[in-house]
Amino acid sequence: MRRALAILAVSLVAACEPARTADDLAKGTFVKECIDAAAHAHSIPAEVLLILLNVENGRLGAVSQNKNDTVDIGPMQVNQIWLPKLAEHWRASRAAAYRALRDEFCANVEGGAWILRQALDEADGDLWEGIGLYHSHNERHKTDYLRLVLAQGRRLQRQAVASGEK
Repeated sequence: MRRALAILAVSLVAACEPARTADDLAKGTFVKECIDAAAHAHSIPAEVLLILLNVENGRLGAVSQNKNDTVDIGPMQVNQIWLPKLAEHWRASRAAAYRALRDEFCANVEGGAWILRQALDEADGDLWEGIGLYHSHNERHKTDYLRLVLAQGRRLQRQAVASGEK
């Protein structure tokens, strides 16, 4: 699973920003370090963050409009409703929190991990319930999201097996 995490970290870099030099391939390590640091800081398995990053499929610098007149920001698709709480968590202004979520990969992953930690605490540590709450409190939306997460986890597992990892 760790090898698959490293492989997917490199692909996330390619998706997040275009490589400028050959040295930018090392950014796969940078992405993995961001994921690992956020996971450690919030006591979340790094693999869960990686799966959520792939399910959310956001991009660095991107802001996506939702049907409910909110926007999702960056790779973890952090919803704007979290801006006040994240700004407080980071001791920053809302504008600075917004820019960090949009433009800084590590900040976006840390913000997403912090939100997931809030959801896990609300779910009394139940991982599946917490992941569902990360996305929505609406049962139907939560269930649909968990199906996507499970499918992504299975895809990651197949990729790890195909690459020879046990």
